[in-house]
Parts: sequence; C-alpha cells; structure tokens
Amino acid sequence: MGGQEELIVGLDIGTTKICAVVGEKTDTGIDVIGIGTHPSIGLRKGVVVNIESTVDSIKKAVDEAELMAGCEIRSVYTGIAGGHIKGLNSHGIIAVKGNEITESDIKRVTDAARAIAIPMDREVIHTLPQYYCVDEEEGIHNPLGMAGVRLEAKVHIVTAAVTSAHNIIKCCNRAGLDVEDIALQSLASSEAVLTPEEKELGVALIDFGGGTTDLAIFSGRSIKHTAVLALGGNNLTNDLAIGLRTPMAEAEKIKKKYGTCDLASINKDETLEIPSVGGKKPRSFSRQIIGEILAPRVEEVFTLTNREIYRTGMENHITSGVVITGGSTLLDGTIDVAESVFNLPTRLGNPQSIGGLLDVVNNPMYATAVGLVLYGVRSRSKQKFRIRDKNIFQKVTGRMKRWFREII
Repeated sequence: MGGQEELIVGLDIGTTKICAVVGEKTDTGIDVIGIGTHPSIGLRKGVVVNIESTVDSIKKAVDEAELMAGCEIRSVYTGIAGGHIKGLNSHGIIAVKGNEITESDIKRVTDAARAIAIPMDREVIHTLPQYYCVDEEEGIHNPLGMAGVRLEAKVHIVTAAVTSAHNIIKCCNRAGLDVEDIALQSLASSEAVLTPEEKELGVALIDFGGGTTDLAIFSGRSIKHTAVLALGGNNLTNDLAIGLRTPMAEAEKIKKKYGTCDLASINKDETLEIPSVGGKKPRSFSRQIIGEILAPRVEEVFTLTNREIYRTGMENHITSGVVITGGSTLLDGTIDVAESVFNLPTRLGNPQSIGGLLDVVNNPMYATAVGLVLYGVRSRSKQKFRIRDKNIFQKVTGRMKRWFREII
C-alpha cells in the first residue's frame, strides 16, 4: 500500500453500503486515518448480483478513503456474508512425534480436524481453534511446548459458496485491489466490538445489517457457533414501502428519520406526509403506523436468531448477554426489543480499541470495516486468498451442460 507496510485496509462490501477503513499500526495500537463510504447497489442479501455496479461502488469508496488518508490502496481485507455461509464444529487427533508438542504438531492436528468432506461447490473460509486436548486434558488454548503423546483439537469450520467468494474477489480485483484475506463479517465485527471478558464468559454477537443478520457465539475465549440469517434492514424498508405504498427510496428515508420500535414514545397525534407512487398526491399517515410496521419485523428477526441459539443448544453459553451491532441497530428501541426477546442484558456494539478518527467510526454501522482492519493486524497473512480449485467453475458448468443434454 504505497510502500507503507503499517497501513491496513478493511473493505466492508455490504448490501446497503460499501465502506473502506484505513488503519495505521502504531506503537500503542491502531489509528484510523481514513474512511470512505458509498451506497451499494450491486448486492442482495450479502451476495453479489451485479459485478459492474459493485466494482463502481468499491472504487468510489476506496477513492474517498485514499483522499482522506493520503495514501494509495492496493490490498484489502474484505468480509463475506449471505445465507450460503455454514458453520460446523469438528475435531482431529494425532500422535505427537517428539517429546513435546511443536508448531508442526499443532498444524498437523488442525489439518486433521479440517479434513472433512465438503461439496465441490463450497470452500473453507476459516478453521478456528476452540481448544486443544493433551492426553485427555481438556481446555488448553496453546499446547506449544507441552509434553504429551496424543494431541486433539476442537475447531470451528466456516464454509461458503465458492462462487460467492470468487465474485467478491473478482469485484475487488477489477477495482484494482488485491484481497489479502476474506473474513466472515460477524467474526470481523467481534474483533471491534467485543471485550475479552465477554468472550471468556460467553456472549452472542448479532450483526444486524442491511441484507443479512449474522450470529456469532463466543465462550471460553473461543468461537462456538456461527450462522447467517437472510433478513436485515432492507426487509424493514420493504415492509414500509408496501405498507405506506411509497417508493423504496422514500421508505428508506422515512425509516432513518422517523423509524422507531418504541411504540410508547410515539405521539399518537403526530402525522407525516408520505409521497405516493405513480405520481399520485402525497398522503398523511400517523407516525404510529410506521412503528407498528417496523417493531414486529425487528422482533421477528431477533426471534429467529434466538431460535437458532436454542436449536444449537448454546443458550447456556451466553452468560454475559447479547451485543448487537450493524447499521440497522440505529433504529430507536432496537435494544429494548432485543432484551425482551432474548431475556438477557443487551448492549449496542460500537467499535473500540482503536484511535485516530474515533469520533467518525464510533458507530455500529462501521463495526465490520473496523473489525476487518483489526483482523488484518492480527492475521497479517502473507498469502493471498485463493479459491480451492481454479477450474471449479468449468467443472460445475460442464456438469450442468451434460445434465441438460441428457434431459433434451
């Protein structure tokens, strides 16, 4: 990045916005020195549906960040989300070769844990160690240098559709950027908004974004479960557009300016002029109606997320409560709705552990982008992200062509 190795860029390619955050590594931590945002019109529910539009939005967001930071951006850490994301727990066992456990042994046991059968159209994005067992002694976070004859690793594996990951990389490459690594968005957000104490006690992080709602559960300092719900802030906007019979763009403005989930705080006599579709005259609506449209949908999103927590039996692991982040959490009353649904202490997750332009990025909507910077600092992988098999797309296409020939 302009020859400055200490600069790291997080690129959040979201459904409603694309955000680039430039972080500078200092002696005391990370300082945010540049930020650029641009509306995203090429994605739906976290998945690229229009490459050209996405590339254009990425370029504009990156140009803005470059101008503010005074640098040239060449490589980024980017996030991935969408209903195609799947998380599962696995474990591996090996025999220790020498008298003590080495880096090579840890790598071998991790490779053994990730040696699971996954379909050809899916790719492993993360292999996240939960804990290790040395000769049946559980709960070890770093077994390096310990004596033992058998090493076991419990890991959490995150997989994604190869095509979705490939399209994100392609968009970045067409915008003139190398992709250093791809991270699950909820994992990146956790770097920015969760404290070590919360991860130790147990916490559920809910990233309530525009196209998706991402769930990540931590306990004992390690990640236990991940899931992605294909519902987000765009569903709230769509509900308003249908309920008020107004264009989507107007519904989004109304949601941001007048939207609330706290029905008790609304003055029942307050009315708004709502633009109509098709050139019809604007109509008057009570603000109460807007709240009655939004509150049930927000409650539904949190209810489905809570159902996922109970489905996996993780409800007893989130001792410290729930942290919600993402742009859609800026809606008034969202925390109250979350507390009533989860029946747990809930707080808003703002980016922390950073310096520089803190007053600018101190907002839940920037949690993923800031988290990607922190993720990049922690990982600093020298290898660029690579799809498992570059010919996978030709293989899938060829297989479909054969099917069609057989049908015809």
